[in-house]
Amino acid sequence: MLSLPPLSLYMHIPWCVRKCPYCDFNSHAVTGEIPQQRYIDALLRDLESELPAVQGRVIETIFIGGGTPSLFDASGIQQILRGIETLTPLSPSAEITMEANPGTFEQDRFAGFRQAGINRLSIGIQSFDSGRLQQLGRIHNRNDALLAASKAREIGFDNFNLDLMHGLPQQTPEMALADLQQAIGLQPTHLSWYQLTIEPNTEFFSKPPELPEDEDLWAIQEQGQALLEAHGYHQYEISAYSQPGRQSQHNLNYWQFGDYIGIGAGAHGKISWPQQNRISRRWKQRQPKAYMDALTPLSGEQDITPQERPFEFMMNALRLTHGVKSDLFTQRTGVSLTSIQDLLERCRQSGLMETDAAILAPSPQGRLFLNDLLEQFLDD
Repeated sequence: MLSLPPLSLYMHIPWCVRKCPYCDFNSHAVTGEIPQQRYIDALLRDLESELPAVQGRVIETIFIGGGTPSLFDASGIQQILRGIETLTPLSPSAEITMEANPGTFEQDRFAGFRQAGINRLSIGIQSFDSGRLQQLGRIHNRNDALLAASKAREIGFDNFNLDLMHGLPQQTPEMALADLQQAIGLQPTHLSWYQLTIEPNTEFFSKPPELPEDEDLWAIQEQGQALLEAHGYHQYEISAYSQPGRQSQHNLNYWQFGDYIGIGAGAHGKISWPQQNRISRRWKQRQPKAYMDALTPLSGEQDITPQERPFEFMMNALRLTHGVKSDLFTQRTGVSLTSIQDLLERCRQSGLMETDAAILAPSPQGRLFLNDLLEQFLDD
């Protein structure tokens, strides 16, 4: 039977200084002054419209993404967080993460964010190589990146993530591993380390850069994972590595098929309604002006049918290195596990999933061929 899962809140701030050529997020380069107060007012109206989805639950985590949320000043972030607490229950121990770029990292401003209630930073380093950063269209350099991480700790952020990419234009395995070693040396509690992919509707898609050969990409992945493990960063998801007990609680809720409210331009949410055996996805007006001007920010809503739920659940849960407990499947989907038992058995016999019936987890081979594994549930 479908039950109410934990609830998170995602907040989208869509502006950035410059649109990066690889970025396919809903982000918009700043032209003139950011309408900070208008946008804050719209965010809080948006959250108020979502209150029926809370259904008595406490918000366990908040993630402020973008764009570059750190373009807002600390007083604006404080106003948003206080507004959230006024409208809906917030766990006293809530993990509250904000994305930040080194190019906008100012010690006074980030000390203010800390005082406002942000207790976790996710800093978009991408690379410590100034040449690679220039190719990626980033506005910061190596020194900015080093300073950002060190000052985050000085300010009092004892929990922060560094976002790092590999497989960059003209990047050798030696260069990629040097980047990773530098990141490890800064001792973040969490590392998001992932390969650059070329997405549609980006500048890189229309003008593809020269990327490393597959052989080099494999060497980077294999040697990088060994380096991370040797330094105490354990892989718990495809591209997420953390020190013990420092996994991203917000992202874990996504991957365990929890619920989340999305507020902000283009934000998405997923909400369960157990009494109706219903799970819905909702998304908001994408363009910032339309979002702020709209009487209602909702752009669309669609139910996830019972037939679609096994794939939707597995698409998230099988990203986790150790998967999830099997009984979570029915709790989060409202679908009996027996309905996919034959499919699970085929996946186990083919070596793509672990054989322990108490868990739903990819095998080492399944992690390597995750798309092939997920297709089994899509076709079922």
